[in-house]
Amino acid sequence: MATDYYDVLGVDSDASGEEIKKAYRKLARELHPDLNPDPVAAERFKEVTAAYETLSDDQKRRMYDLGFSGSGSSGGGFGGLGDFVDAFFGQTTQRGPRSRSRRGQDALIQLDLDLVEAFSGVTKDITVETAVVCPNCDGACTSPGTDFATCSMCKGRGDVQTVQRSLLGQVVTNRPCPQCGGFGTVLTSPCADCAGEGRVRTRNTITAKIPAGVDTGTRIQLVGQGEVGPGGGAAGDLYLEIYLRIDKTFHRVGDDLGCVIHLPMTAAALGATFTLETIEGTEELTIKPGTQSGTVLTLRGKGMPRVRRETRGDLLIEIVVDTPTALDGNQKQLIEQLANLRKETTLDFKPEEIAKSTLFGRLKDAFSK
Repeated sequence: MATDYYDVLGVDSDASGEEIKKAYRKLARELHPDLNPDPVAAERFKEVTAAYETLSDDQKRRMYDLGFSGSGSSGGGFGGLGDFVDAFFGQTTQRGPRSRSRRGQDALIQLDLDLVEAFSGVTKDITVETAVVCPNCDGACTSPGTDFATCSMCKGRGDVQTVQRSLLGQVVTNRPCPQCGGFGTVLTSPCADCAGEGRVRTRNTITAKIPAGVDTGTRIQLVGQGEVGPGGGAAGDLYLEIYLRIDKTFHRVGDDLGCVIHLPMTAAALGATFTLETIEGTEELTIKPGTQSGTVLTLRGKGMPRVRRETRGDLLIEIVVDTPTALDGNQKQLIEQLANLRKETTLDFKPEEIAKSTLFGRLKDAFSK
């Protein structure tokens, strides 16, 4: 049985070129191998592309509507001379009835995470509103105990023929049956719960495992967790798009984490040791005597995990030296004595380039790449 390209794109046989293009773009965004690694999606993408290439070309579409399959060895993408003669002299290929069961749509929702959850990975229960198989008819679309009736117009074929006369003779064209919509059958007693759709909408809870290291914009594919299709068709996929909330202590750039530590001037001058609370515990840090404001301490491998890899980014700690204010008389006198001892009472400064070793210099470099 030849593939129904109109059914593949989900459009009517009298759809305009713009409608065909719009349908193709929508399906391509869902099925393109770069966006959907599922092998089944890759095969459907090939089929959708073949349908679009035929129906978007006026000449190919006219030949296809005459009954040519869109494949063959004639070099034009259609059948041979026999098919051409058959179309003009009263014979044509029937596409057959369409299936009521079709794959459901994919869905995309945003999932908000804290930095700690993204650091360690987390399992989340997510409640979504989606389409599931109708529990009353189990996707059959008809009321329990009833069945479909053969369409009286197309006699179950799913399409009807129209005959037109031309200079070369009569041209026979197949179109989807307007009475049954191309299905070949009609619903005599639709299911009361789903109105003949084979699916109903409900709230569903899904458990999702989020790997460690995800970042804002990361998408996680949950295969078969999207909407069930019409007629109880296979479910689409659910995509979770991660959004990280702003953390009050640490900021993230790629796989690195950064934070800022304020030190008193005396501690920076004399050196100090202190404990830093990080996401995964405590780190002992040693500040060398004479540490300058803007110095960055790098803790290798203490940043964010890389998704599904064993390595991690770095933790970058920028030191900011606080200048004392509101000095009393004794404090001011002591600092003046220090300035005299260091001969720093007369200042002679020249501008320098901003040090690229600082944390914010590195952040600037990262964003400019």
